[in-house]
Amino acid sequence: MNVAERRPQAVIASNRLQYLSFSLGNEDYAVEILRVQEIRAICPMTVLPHAPPHVCGVMNLRGAVVPVVDMRTALGLAREKHGASTVIIVVSVHGRTVGFVVDRVSDVLSLDASDIERAPELRGRVDVSMISGIARTQERFVVLLDLERVVSGGVADLDGR
Repeated sequence: MNVAERRPQAVIASNRLQYLSFSLGNEDYAVEILRVQEIRAICPMTVLPHAPPHVCGVMNLRGAVVPVVDMRTALGLAREKHGASTVIIVVSVHGRTVGFVVDRVSDVLSLDASDIERAPELRGRVDVSMISGIARTQERFVVLLDLERVVSGGVADLDGR
C-alpha cells in the first residue's frame, strides 16, 4: 500500500501532499500540514507530576489546557535548552489539541506520493513505529511522523479522555 493511500487527509489538489517541516538538531522531520493549527513561541508551562518524560507540561491556549510534548524526548533524543528559534507546533490529533516543542520550523513541503517511501524495517533497538514514511527532497531526507503514534505514547491520558 502506498503511503499516500494511507494518508488521504494530507492530499491536496494535483495529488501532492503537504507537510510542515521542522528540525530537531541536524535532523529534519515533518507532520501533515492539515493537522497544524498554529505555531507559537515558547510560553510558560505548568509541569504535571508523574507525567511521562516527554511531556513538558500543559499550556494555556486561549483558555484551553493543552498538553505539550518535547519532540526530542518523544523521539529518543537528548533534551536541550530552548533556543531563539524554538517553537511549539500546535496540532489536532484524535480530536484533541497537543503542542510539540521543536528546535525550529523549516518550511512547507509539497511532495508527490512518489517522493515518499515507507520507513525501513530495522531490527534491533531502532523504533520506527512513529514514522509514517521518509521523503527525499533536494538531497536530504525528511522523516514523516505519524502523529497518532507520537500522541499515543502517553499524551492521550493527560486530559482524562
